[in-house]
Amino acid sequence: MMRCRHCAAHLTLSWADLGSAPASNAYLSHDALRSPERWYPLRVLVCEQCWLVQTEDFAQAHELFDADYAYFSSFSTSWLAHAERYVAMVAERFDLNERSHVVEIAANDGYLLQFVQARLIPCTGIEPTASTAAAARQKGLTIVEEFFGVRLAEQMAAQSQQADLVVANNVLAHVPDINDFVRGIALLLKPLGVATFEFPHLMRLIDENQFDTIYHEHFSYLSFSAVCHIFLANGLTVFDVEEHPTHGGSLRVYAQCSEHGQHLRTAAVDTLLAHEAERGLTTAAYYAGFQASINKVKNDFLGFLLNARRQDQLVVGYGAAAKGNTLLNYAGIRPDLLAFVADRNPAKQQKHMPGSRIPIVNEAQLKAARPDYVVVLPWNLKAEVMLQLEYIRGWGGQFVTAVPWLEVS
Repeated sequence: MMRCRHCAAHLTLSWADLGSAPASNAYLSHDALRSPERWYPLRVLVCEQCWLVQTEDFAQAHELFDADYAYFSSFSTSWLAHAERYVAMVAERFDLNERSHVVEIAANDGYLLQFVQARLIPCTGIEPTASTAAAARQKGLTIVEEFFGVRLAEQMAAQSQQADLVVANNVLAHVPDINDFVRGIALLLKPLGVATFEFPHLMRLIDENQFDTIYHEHFSYLSFSAVCHIFLANGLTVFDVEEHPTHGGSLRVYAQCSEHGQHLRTAAVDTLLAHEAERGLTTAAYYAGFQASINKVKNDFLGFLLNARRQDQLVVGYGAAAKGNTLLNYAGIRPDLLAFVADRNPAKQQKHMPGSRIPIVNEAQLKAARPDYVVVLPWNLKAEVMLQLEYIRGWGGQFVTAVPWLEVS
């Protein structure tokens, strides 16, 4: 029986079971198509002691975030704009300047630190995947190519590289040892330093049926109450929180060292904790029924594709996103129903989606094919994608999203 990653309690409450799937970012080369793929069970459990929602342990971090990791943050213009606004805000709020030190964990391709660097604020990125680390270095950024935890934090602190600000966007859910990760941040911060974290909010995920954000790279699915509890146990105290629309509904959490921090706790913290308690996020009943919602999305989407196939209509995808792989693999969709997926990222083009083995092509091939329907797999970027591909309306093409419900527009 599995134990909770945070509090070590035995886990018995199941929340979602998506069968099995390969790692969602393990895109396949042409040569790899001749070899078997490694699939892992994809089941999510709820800890009834600390209420951390978490995948069962099967895949290891080094297998999921390898040298060929193909998620590059800078290909989303809306995400770049979000990062630039964030940097402007924290620079003013926390008086960051040329004497400060900003550290971003999971710096990816430098999408955010480039804006810190432009303000002449010293910064360091921590990024374990070689492909994205190389892209960040091409922007002139200093990158430490390692996984983050207590060991690296102690090493950086010993080298006088502690941080006035630690940025951890969309990484807290990706770490298998969440205690080691959070404790490492507490050690990395200067006594009066601040850390900010962004992650999809579990409450929004459940309320809006965003089940395709479940994949092996996400070890945890985070409520605000669980995060506050985990932080406090590892030397950090939350003092502010904001809700943002990114990734289908995310939280930005502000934390400081419990021993030295001087920021006053805002009313937003108590308001959100009370809201989660009112909704029942710390009760088993809240997590019941999610499987039925998942299955409805799967069946509706599969029914749409089968009907289009019967009418000889061409359906393709756009955006070779990890969340899209969850949907395609759970629904058992293959190239006979979704001919290909177009993507702007050259690192994904000429490869195939893991599991479904649907080919990934460039946008020029989408234009040439003139499909009847384009399925937007990264539905959180739907507005951006629809604007980019507006030309499909010229031949009568329509856009489709499957999550949180089937919608054709």
